[in-house]
Amino acid sequence: MTERKTRKAALAGADAPRANGVRTVAEMVPQVGAMAFKRFGFVQSSIVSRWAEIVGERYAEVSTPESIRFPQGKKQDGVLNLNVQGSHATMMQHVAPAIIERVNRFFGYPAVVKLAIRQGAVVAPKPRRAPPSLKPVPIELGESLRAIADPELRETLSALAGAVAASTGIPKLSAGRPRGSND
Repeated sequence: MTERKTRKAALAGADAPRANGVRTVAEMVPQVGAMAFKRFGFVQSSIVSRWAEIVGERYAEVSTPESIRFPQGKKQDGVLNLNVQGSHATMMQHVAPAIIERVNRFFGYPAVVKLAIRQGAVVAPKPRRAPPSLKPVPIELGESLRAIADPELRETLSALAGAVAASTGIPKLSAGRPRGSND
């Protein structure tokens, strides 16, 4: 009887792709990050990276999420542990229901029912910047970019223009069929 089960399991596993095949780093990073965040109490790492979007700039400047602790065997009705800058802890206690509502709206279910506030130093996250382009933007493109009011959009477009100016010729496709084609 056990021989049949192992044979069926071997046949079922033959059709499945190998788990230890060649993978890109981009495929593995979210899994590694998710494991680290789960170890420290976060179900989703995006609550840390998108904290300012969840609670707003005003509260994000003075607080950072540390962890979410759930009752054993559950993934809801948890306690969100916040690190709050000194004198702002009292204010955060008063707005705790609004923060809980925003976090639950972000998750889409009642993930948090209580806040645990701890006073401490809050380190502001460094803003991400695009790397500078290697080649200067051509003069004819630079004039049209100056009319763009949004600085982030202007930087992105100038980086794109620099990359286009640095390329030579048309892009070359592989000899095989392009990926994602349904033809």
